[in-house]
Amino acid sequence: MDRRVTRSRAPWWRRRAVLVPLAVVAVAIAIWRLIPATGSTNVVGTDIEINAVIRAPFADYLPVRATIAPRVTTLVGVLAGGQVEKLVVQDGVMVAEGEPLATLANPTLKLDVLTREAQIASQLGGVAGENLGIERNRLDRAGQIAQANYDLIKARRELGIRQQLHDQGFLSDAGVKSYAEEVAYQEKRVSQLQSGGAAEARITATQGSRLNDTRGRLERNLAAVRAGLDALVIRAPMAGRLTNFILQPGQTLKPGDPAGQVDSEGSWKLIADVDEYYLGRVAVGQRARTADSVALTVSKVLPAVTDGRFRVELTFDGTPPAGLNRGQTLDIRITLGSTATALVAPVGGWLEAGGGTSAFVLDPDGSHARRRAVKTGRRNPEQVEILSGLRPGERIVTSNMSAVKGDILNIR
Repeated sequence: MDRRVTRSRAPWWRRRAVLVPLAVVAVAIAIWRLIPATGSTNVVGTDIEINAVIRAPFADYLPVRATIAPRVTTLVGVLAGGQVEKLVVQDGVMVAEGEPLATLANPTLKLDVLTREAQIASQLGGVAGENLGIERNRLDRAGQIAQANYDLIKARRELGIRQQLHDQGFLSDAGVKSYAEEVAYQEKRVSQLQSGGAAEARITATQGSRLNDTRGRLERNLAAVRAGLDALVIRAPMAGRLTNFILQPGQTLKPGDPAGQVDSEGSWKLIADVDEYYLGRVAVGQRARTADSVALTVSKVLPAVTDGRFRVELTFDGTPPAGLNRGQTLDIRITLGSTATALVAPVGGWLEAGGGTSAFVLDPDGSHARRRAVKTGRRNPEQVEILSGLRPGERIVTSNMSAVKGDILNIR
């Protein structure tokens, strides 16, 4: 005989009326935990870098990689155009100042030089003829004065003889008078010749000076014309090592074309490209050192910025180390200031993201980080100086947080 079984009543905590509300509450809590609040961003703690702000010695230096270059580089130019006729030396050799490097052929220039030489030589001949005429006139004038003096002496001697005869009664007054007139004539003649000679000498001196100037100019012109042929010889402008000398026989060159360069051998400088952030901090006279502690000095700062960098030149304080070669690179440190204790933080992506004007500072429990305005100062490759906004012992996020839009990080 069948019997009716009575079902037992389920516990209250398993009833649907209780389970459904509990499930809704659980889902709401999960959503609340997963969705960040407005103005905040969830990040995974292992995906970010966190470092502390501390007070420590700050070394104010700038590390750069510099390239070895000749301290003096002089270009080899072509003075007169022509066709390369002969190469005297090869690229890369040591040359002395004025040493011939190559010769050029230029028939038109040679013909022009010969024509101009002939013209100047003819003008020089004319100047020489004028000088000869001046000298001849001077000699003629001197001869006239000498003859007049001689005639005066003769006239005075004849007058003296006639005067003695007159005093003795052998000669009348009329016989003496003609000799006295002759003496007066000769004296006047000598005086006129001497006066004219002095005036002529002054004119001749001026004319001679001008002729000398003209002759000097013509001789200089002649030397310059002949130097035009010497310009067909390409010479080393200074002593050193010849580089970029790539001329080929038969090659045609124009005046002013570069033919190579001469680098100072054994006298070097360093060239470094520096980030524009340091443009106002690198100055001429600052000290620097290589990795081998070789002393350097900043000799030139070129402020033109290209691709975010500017150029600095440094020179060795003493004799450069042996074994340096053009194009070789060296790691150096430029000292920007003295080492002093300061509040510092590690460098990182946080400086690139906000330009060093803000940082995410962790709460004491480490579950949140809040954006805070900060002010930074000097930097080196490892540290950045904190001027305001942070305190010693506080921890900041040093990763690049440029993608974060809010001001709060929820660290999970």
